[in-house]
Amino acid sequence: MEKLIRKGAEASIYLSKWFEFSAIRKERLPKPYRQKSLDDAIRTQRTLREALLIAKAREAGVPTPLIYFVDPKKAEIIMQNLEGKRLKEIFLEDGIALKKKLAKDVGMMVAKLHSAGIVHGDLTTSNFIFNNNKLFLIDFGLASQSTKQEDMGVDLKLIKEVLNSAHHNNFQKLYPQIVAGYEEVAGKKRTRKILEVVSEIERRGRYARVE
Repeated sequence: MEKLIRKGAEASIYLSKWFEFSAIRKERLPKPYRQKSLDDAIRTQRTLREALLIAKAREAGVPTPLIYFVDPKKAEIIMQNLEGKRLKEIFLEDGIALKKKLAKDVGMMVAKLHSAGIVHGDLTTSNFIFNNNKLFLIDFGLASQSTKQEDMGVDLKLIKEVLNSAHHNNFQKLYPQIVAGYEEVAGKKRTRKILEVVSEIERRGRYARVE
């Protein structure tokens, strides 16, 4: 018996089963305003891209859910159900040692993604799950393949914004750990370049608001 656990604009997420395993079934929803054959093609393409990028991220050393089954025609992916706490919940709890360790893990995971030419597109603390003492990255629905520093900068800028808004009290302790983790994988030179891009994006945002 399946249970709907989230319904978004793009997809419905169900708690399901895959043989004896607890699973998540993600089904991309049809868009009535699109011509059916075009809509089918878009949903199929996005489903295949998401499954491919989850697999590529895993190959790059980023812990992700295991994919059990992909049905392009139904635009659905059945994957491992990772039971655990979201990073958002952990960052709201007391105790800084685990938070700092996990923040560094986040930086390392993002750098591995970027090194593999993948940008996640939705790097929030809700999309990291702490399962069996290991951090996993989920929800690649907005992920894409890119080697552009601008796209990587947008990834880092988003996690920085999330920390500064949802976890402001710990921002000064956690964001430097993310940067340190990123640098450990990407190296100082590349990290500096990406951080310069982040700063430039932030400047553009401030000027746009003023105008």
